[in-house]
Amino acid sequence: MDPSVKDAIARWPDVPAVFGWLSLDARGRWRLHPQGLAAQGGPGESITNTQILGFINRNYEHDDAGRWFFQNGPQRVYVRLDAAPYVLRLSDDSRALVTHTDAAVETVSGWWLDDAGQLYAMTPPGPGIVLDRDLPALLERLATEDGAPLLDVLDGLAPGQAIRIALPGAYPASPLRLIDQADVAATLGFQANPAA
Repeated sequence: MDPSVKDAIARWPDVPAVFGWLSLDARGRWRLHPQGLAAQGGPGESITNTQILGFINRNYEHDDAGRWFFQNGPQRVYVRLDAAPYVLRLSDDSRALVTHTDAAVETVSGWWLDDAGQLYAMTPPGPGIVLDRDLPALLERLATEDGAPLLDVLDGLAPGQAIRIALPGAYPASPLRLIDQADVAATLGFQANPAA
């Protein structure tokens, strides 16, 4: 968190939080909802200013209830999450993952594949969804503990079962489980649409 933000919190500790003004879409784009109606599910307006995006990315946090927010000076702006708290993409060299906030993912402690074919990972910053355009390339690289390509064994994975998979050269083996898309937020511990 930026020092200026910490100073603002100390100076004005009781500024009420706001809900409905900001969302993060499934492609990792921040969206502004000028009427405060993010909870209703509209797309909002894309934020494109690089300085504002950097400020949001540096001051993005979560509370103990699994609600993610942007700390805008002394005020928390809670975020509607269209997919997960983080959107994960392949790094420029395609060897590891990077969050939509440009943080390198150092490790993955678990993977989940939902019934819509979307892949999620638990990372040190928090849970993330793999960006759709990078998913095919990542699936090609993932392998079981014994080196079998994930795509060769995926059809044998049953609900309630886990197999250990790794991204060779980046992340050691951790469990992959199937999940219903409706259960993603609860299982990974975040609130998709926080309310006051």
